[in-house]
Amino acid sequence: MPDTLSFAFFTFAIPAVLLVGLSKGGIGGAIGLLGVPLMSLAVDPVKAAAIFLPILIVMDIVALWSWRNFNDRKTLLMILPGGIIGIALGWATSAYVSDNALRLVIAAATLLFTVRYFWQVYGPRSNRPAAPLPHRPAAATFWGALSGYASFVAHAGGPPFQIYVLPMRLDPKSYTGASIRFFAIVNAVKVIPYFLLGALDAENLTISATLLPVALIATMLGAAVVKHLKAETFYPMTYGLAFCAGLKLLWDGLPF
Repeated sequence: MPDTLSFAFFTFAIPAVLLVGLSKGGIGGAIGLLGVPLMSLAVDPVKAAAIFLPILIVMDIVALWSWRNFNDRKTLLMILPGGIIGIALGWATSAYVSDNALRLVIAAATLLFTVRYFWQVYGPRSNRPAAPLPHRPAAATFWGALSGYASFVAHAGGPPFQIYVLPMRLDPKSYTGASIRFFAIVNAVKVIPYFLLGALDAENLTISATLLPVALIATMLGAAVVKHLKAETFYPMTYGLAFCAGLKLLWDGLPF
């Protein structure tokens, strides 16, 4: 067994996988951002991301089954091409672009996006809420690409996806179904560059397999909870979690 399989490692790894599993189940994708940073307290970030990828793929399979009857096909088709472009860019530029710079860009966009939402909903003009936004092809490509890129480098593609999709105010079940399908495809595509970079070695795969039971339980629990949430509960919760994730990314990206 790898030396990584120690009590100290599991102290951080199990909570990290629980958070990502709940996120995959549908409880606010933003909390999944905490997974890699939390596991990085026990192993280096590159190894943490590599350990998470097989777990994410198994979680995706469970989540796809749990949400098989819910989707927003147009949203998925609009944002997915950008996601694939972002993965390709991440692979091509992984040796040249600072991870911290990317974290700061995503953090700034996410914090502005969530503050705007809460101002509209709870501010002085909350009695005149903004109308749901329609699909915007250019925005879908941009935010999809940023989501794919962030997902490749740190499994942190949730906030850019939310910035594009949440303002459309889809039914919570349709939103969650589209989100799960998008990231399931993105994670499957990521296997190729991760494998070519040598990140999916025997040790990392063994660790991933050890953590799988925790991942499966958390994913099913997340799906069960979200299916009983109403829109007026789901959206404030999701925006709130996105704001917390933005703060976490900002903290991680600051140079100190």
